[in-house]
Amino acid sequence: MHLGRTTLSKFLIQQLRDTDGGNDLAALLVDVAAAVKAISAMTAKGALSGFLGALESSNGQGETQKKLDVLANEIMLRSCDWGGLVAGMASEELDEPYELPTDHARGQYLLIFDPLDGSSNTDVNVSVGTIFSVLRHAGAQAPVGADYLKPGRVQVAAGYAIYGPATMLVLTVGKGTHGFTLDREIGNFILTHPNLTIPEDTSEFAINTSNARFWEAPVHRYVTECQAGRTGDRRRDFNMRWIASMVAEVHRILMRGGVFMYPKDTKDPGKPGRLRLLYEANPIGWLIEQAGGRASTGRQRILDVAPTALHQRVPVILGSRHEVERIERYHAEYDAGTDRPFESPLFNERSLFRPEARV
Repeated sequence: MHLGRTTLSKFLIQQLRDTDGGNDLAALLVDVAAAVKAISAMTAKGALSGFLGALESSNGQGETQKKLDVLANEIMLRSCDWGGLVAGMASEELDEPYELPTDHARGQYLLIFDPLDGSSNTDVNVSVGTIFSVLRHAGAQAPVGADYLKPGRVQVAAGYAIYGPATMLVLTVGKGTHGFTLDREIGNFILTHPNLTIPEDTSEFAINTSNARFWEAPVHRYVTECQAGRTGDRRRDFNMRWIASMVAEVHRILMRGGVFMYPKDTKDPGKPGRLRLLYEANPIGWLIEQAGGRASTGRQRILDVAPTALHQRVPVILGSRHEVERIERYHAEYDAGTDRPFESPLFNERSLFRPEARV
């Protein structure tokens, strides 16, 4: 009854057959898929699992860890460290890269991941996910921290899993973005969404407006235009969404278009952005680009950002190409001092939302 459907393994063999090291990369992605199945089963139990809630510990970025964060991290490590496919791994939940046990063979790839994106949503049964990026590791020596600091454009595979009504795995190996749905009856991921394409235009945006008072002027300008709808410059109405799970936001964009923004703000001057470059922005940015969208910091292509630290953060603006290009143009005009003044009463001198003055 399942004959003729393309499984993840078959798909990867077809996509990577002419790629140097393709067999090992395919095998590594199958190991990642095995971890995703285990995490999916764990999260699906909800309160029945006894794993909901927070721990007293925090990760290297000072964030309180959920029990599921730690368990998902352990599942990813144990699924991928033994097969001789990776040289090392790095995770949001670990301060430093994970070193393979000395009795494990070392492979030619580096795996970087966020084991449970949006984990704050688990207690309220909202979709969460796993994000991963694969880099090539040259040489026979064990990797050091600097080996992980590569721009997103050199990724060899990237993807995410979303644990929603159905568990889906969305990935790219540089030949388009493709979605697979977990068939729980047979335990296989089946290709259900080949060659995903993001519409160039959209009337939907996602941003956390509770941070509006900290935004830069270009973001204020864009969001104000969207809120004005058909009565403003854009001459059409926009819908706003916010789920507080990057995977869920991006999945919606891949399915029907939209733009997602977690921009630079002044809430914490020590953080130029909120999302991590290596294991959030880079893999998601590549998926978006491979689907015909655009991924930017507002001032630079995300995949061209030169990493300087394992847990480096960057602003993220991605989705439908024309909207992202518009937001980039607003940043460029602001930086050049050629942007037009705001016309919305929300931004007068007495408003809480008044853009900060230029320095």
